[in-house]
Amino acid sequence: MLKENFNDLLSFLAVARERSFTKAAAHLGVSQSALSHSVRSLEERLELRLLTRTTRSVAPTEVGEQLASRIEPHLADIENELIALRDMRARPAGNIRITAGEHASDYVLWPILKSFLASYPDINIEITVDNALTDIVSERFDAGIRLGEQVAKDMVAVRISPEMRMAVVGSPDYLERNGVPSSPQALQQHRCINMRLPTLGGLYAWEFAHAGREMRVRVDGQLTFNSLRQRIDAARHGFGLAYVPEDTVCQELKAGTLTRVLEEWCAPFPGYYLYYPTRKQHPTAFALFIDAIRYQDK
Repeated sequence: MLKENFNDLLSFLAVARERSFTKAAAHLGVSQSALSHSVRSLEERLELRLLTRTTRSVAPTEVGEQLASRIEPHLADIENELIALRDMRARPAGNIRITAGEHASDYVLWPILKSFLASYPDINIEITVDNALTDIVSERFDAGIRLGEQVAKDMVAVRISPEMRMAVVGSPDYLERNGVPSSPQALQQHRCINMRLPTLGGLYAWEFAHAGREMRVRVDGQLTFNSLRQRIDAARHGFGLAYVPEDTVCQELKAGTLTRVLEEWCAPFPGYYLYYPTRKQHPTAFALFIDAIRYQDK
């Protein structure tokens, strides 16, 4: 019913505007007989005469004028919205909400966004930093960024980073005073800087793998943080050993303010993925964002 009324209203408006079935039919690209049938069907459903027809002219009745004056502005608004959507493809605009962990936000997402936002000034992006496994559907996020192993199977996942490695690091002064651990088990004799897990609230067990052997080591120390930056800073100031993503301490290792240990036990693992709930057609802004953040092997 809505579809019939809408199409017939467009036919009526064209005739009322042109004051001619011939001109209106040419404008709409339909036959005069089809146009006449459409207007007549609308009049029958409304039980009102909308057009006065003579052999020489066509004009809206008083009711027809009233109907046209009321609906034409609304149709113009719809037309303007459609034009705006079309123009959006040439000048993309819109809002994108993303949830990401601290490391992914700082070291993967933000470096890409700097150039992306400069290229598309009408796209607005909101980033919520949360190390927990956020439900992006219930929390109304457009997408999330997490390690590949953390992404649910029913999500569409796009790889956005290379493989990663962790690093065990400490200050040269700390290692001089306490010695260098020779194996992951030896960490239990060291002061280590712990990380509090965001979901269950427990402490993160450090994960290692070497020559086909895997192990998880629970460590103790004076400090526990849920912030990556604080763990690095504490290690740099000699409060113990920290277990952090390798790319976060490159400058410190190069400058000698931190020293790496147990490197052979830190195997690479899959990196970060952008994930979202559907493959259906996306707004232009989101499609461009996916293309910009997608990892490209060099």
